[in-house]
This record gives sequence, C-alpha cells and structure tokens, in this order.
Amino acid sequence: MITFDQVTLHYDDMPEPALRDVDLTVEEGELCLVVGHTGVGKSTLLGAVNGLVPHFTGGTLYGRVTVDGRDTARHPPRELADVVGVVGQDPLDGFVTDTVEEELAYAMEQLAIPPAPMRKRVEETLDLLGLADLRHRALRELSGGQQQRVAIGSVLTAHPRVLVLDEPTSALDPTAAEEVLAAVTRLVHDLGVTVLMAEHRLERVVQYADRVIHLPGDGHARIGTPADILRTSSIAPPIVELGRLAGWSPLPLSIRDARRAAAPLRTRLADVVPDPVRTPPATTPATLLTARGVTVAYRGVPAVREAQLDLRAGEVTALMGRNGSGKSSLLWALQGSGPRRSGTVKVEHAGTSVDPHSVPAAQVRRLVGLVPQTPADLLYLESVTQELDQADAESGTDVRARELLDRLAPGIDDTTHPRDLSEGQKLALVLAVQLSAAPEVVLLDEPTRGLDYRAKEQLIAIVDALAAEGRTVVISTHDVEFAARAADRVIVMAEGDIVADGPTTEVIVSSPVFAPQTAKILAPAPFLTVNQVRTCMGDPA
Repeated sequence: MITFDQVTLHYDDMPEPALRDVDLTVEEGELCLVVGHTGVGKSTLLGAVNGLVPHFTGGTLYGRVTVDGRDTARHPPRELADVVGVVGQDPLDGFVTDTVEEELAYAMEQLAIPPAPMRKRVEETLDLLGLADLRHRALRELSGGQQQRVAIGSVLTAHPRVLVLDEPTSALDPTAAEEVLAAVTRLVHDLGVTVLMAEHRLERVVQYADRVIHLPGDGHARIGTPADILRTSSIAPPIVELGRLAGWSPLPLSIRDARRAAAPLRTRLADVVPDPVRTPPATTPATLLTARGVTVAYRGVPAVREAQLDLRAGEVTALMGRNGSGKSSLLWALQGSGPRRSGTVKVEHAGTSVDPHSVPAAQVRRLVGLVPQTPADLLYLESVTQELDQADAESGTDVRARELLDRLAPGIDDTTHPRDLSEGQKLALVLAVQLSAAPEVVLLDEPTRGLDYRAKEQLIAIVDALAAEGRTVVISTHDVEFAARAADRVIVMAEGDIVADGPTTEVIVSSPVFAPQTAKILAPAPFLTVNQVRTCMGDPA
C-alpha cells in the first residue's frame, strides 16, 4: 500500500538529509508505528506519504514514494486526498466547521460527492466511531478524545485507504486515549485501513502495532515486528525496558503478557521495599501557596469547585484527571490571571502573604510562574536573545535568563528564531523566561506534549533542580509514566472537584487508570519505575 524506494530527502538549510536511503513497504490493513527521538525525521516520513513533503515543505526528494500505486512526486496532496487521510496533533487546528455532522461532511463536499452517498457515509462514520449522540454538538464543546475521534471521522468519510496519524493521543487522558486507539484498531481490523502512526507515548500504542518503523537519527529507517525492533532500539516504553532488564523472551508488549512473564520476578521482589522515586525532605517544608475555596466558572458553569490546596517548598505535585476536569482552570486561578468567582489564593513572598490576582503582572511573575500547554504562546520576538533580554529587563532580579537557559538546554544559538526550536527547546526557553523572575511557585501545564522519553528525563532533572532550590512545582499532566518518575504527590480532579490528594505511590498505584506500567505488572509490590526495579536487582546499568 505504501512503498518507499531508496528515498532520500534533503532540506536546503540542513547539513545532512532528513531521510537517507529509506527502503520499506507498509502492507494493506497494517497498523505501523513510527518511533524515534524528537527531530529524527518522523514528521518528514509521515509528510512524504501524502505529498506534503516536498510539495509544500520544500527540499529535494530522491527515490520514489508510492501510495496505492500513485507516485507522490507526480501527485500533489489534493490528488491524494481520496487515498490518504491525515490527522495532526491538535484536532482543533484542523476543524473548519462548527458541529460534528458538518465537519464529517466537509471533506466530501470538497470532493464533490453527491448528497445521497454523502449522507450515508456520515451515518456510517457516526456509528463506526461512536459519535451518533454527538452529531449536533459544537466541536469546541467536546472532550479531547471526542475531538480526536471527530478529526479521524472527518477524513474517513472520504474513504481513504491510508490513515496518517501524528501523535493522536499526546493531548489525551488515559481513558480518552483508549477510546481513540480502540477506534483506530477497529478501522484496521474491520475495514482494512492502513494506518501509519507516529507517537511518543509508546506505552499506549505499541501493543496494537503490527510493525514498527524505527528512525535511529542518522536518516535511515528500520522496519520489523515490535518485539524485534524494540529489543535493541534507542527508545522503548517501560514494559519493554522491564522485559529487557528481566531477560524475558519473547519480549512482552501488553500488560497481560508481562504479568504472566513476571511471576518469578514478583516472587523475587516480594519482600523488597524500593526506595522512593523522590527523597522526601528531612523536615516539614514551609507552605508557599495556600488556596481556600477557589471556584472558577465560565458562563455560569463551574470548572473548579471549592478547591482547597497547600503547596509546600521542595515539593513536586502532579495534577491529573480526564480532559475537561478543571486542571488548567485551577492553574490559571492559582497564577492570578485566570477568572476566580470566589475563594482566596495566598503566596508567601518576602515575609508577607500576597494574592497574585490583586497585584500588577510584573509582580505576579515574581510570585508564580506558569508555562501554558503551548509554550510558544509566550514567545513573540524574533530571536532567542531578544526573548532572553526582554525577560531580564522585566524580571527585576539579578538572575540572568541566558544562564538559566544554558542550564536547561545548553547549546541554543542566540540568533535562532524561537519558532524554529524543538518542542523541548521551546519549553526550556519559556521556563528560562519565567524563572528569571525567581518565582517561588512554578506551574507547568502539560509540559510533556511532543517530548520523547529522553526529553522527559531532561525535564525531570529540571524539575528536581527547581525543587532542590526550595520552589514548589505543580505539573498538570496526562502522562502517568512521567508523573510516577517526577512527582512525590498526586492530585486528581474530576468535574472541577479534587477527588484525591496524597503521596504518588498511594494515589496512582490504587488507580487502574493512572497506574504506570511497572506498577501494573509487579502489583502488589510497590514499584513505580523500572529504575526502582533495577536498583533492587543490583543492576548498575
């Protein structure tokens, strides 16, 4: 169905090709997972399937890419729209209508499909993806998982034979991600659709893949079964890392298979108590932020209800919950910029308690620093050095933003445009800008979106350093593996209420939704991460 024949893609401003001598075939009705670290060419590989690369991105394509017999060099994307459907990371960015039903019909209108078959396809797609009850709903009122299913449905109505998905679960909570992946696998198994999917959260998707394409970073690509590729790949989910550590063969890819293989390991670790992922402070830390009765409402609909919260120095808190549970609304209310219908927020600063909602913006930056879900929203100048200089001018402290950036992500050139940075580098730059004001409280809203495992480890090191300096860090996240490694406290929200608040081990291990893979495999042993297992087994790797 998809064939890359000795494909090399060279962008004019890059010293090395993004793809080099790629030779592979993806069969009809196959779910193929594309894996690799950030910046290795995954998006380029996906873009080449529908002709966006190089027709719109530029660059020189050598070799031949064919999809259902059509050469993408001779067929621009508009001539491949009936064969290839593409769904990006953010479904809202691709919506062009207002309601679910209108969005499903839009692609067919562009292809001049007659009204009768158009109506039939809309009904079939509504049933296939479980959207029938939402047909008249406004797209912006849907949850993240519902929006992602609508985005997939909007390209399915054109009856493409190939579906290209770029990180379809990156912004979704675990339950919504399962809904989307169930819909995708149904397309593969029931309709024979060929799916090419790039995803950083491999723990969610690897068990569904028929084959894996691994891009190691030198432009080449390897393709094979998931177990074969992941056994030696540079990137792997926790279940695979645990399988490698324990020497399991064949390598398990699902929790069910891993539980069966792990019986001897659970026996070996039965009486072992692992060290905590993060070392608790020796003394009771000072409280830096106190929130009492915080309520946030939009058009009379509550988003946060009577939130009670104490954030302490040196503490890293993971804020979790399904899409739409009120996490972002709570963070913005704590920062002071967001609406607050009632309640109080007090931040301890220089011996006084200050409400960030009642002081000028320049002073708020010294109290609470918030990095939004899309860090680039705070970057508006033409170069990295301009952003850093502006931060220094506004911070009112002796802390230099350039020094902070060099600690977080060394090697970023001053003249680089912020929009040309990788997702991890953008996050580091915005963190440097916010931290230049030396806030006591640091709030991060979904910072792991678009980050691979290596970049997440770097982010954990940054968070640990902030906590060691005596700050309190709150991280809103759907990434249960990241929360297990980074946080010593977890708060769970549902429909605006805080429904759980406690140590990470107690809160997420007891949850079938938020438990990390290692905890599920080794339960009832209290292990959260592969590193804890490695330490207890005496493995120095």
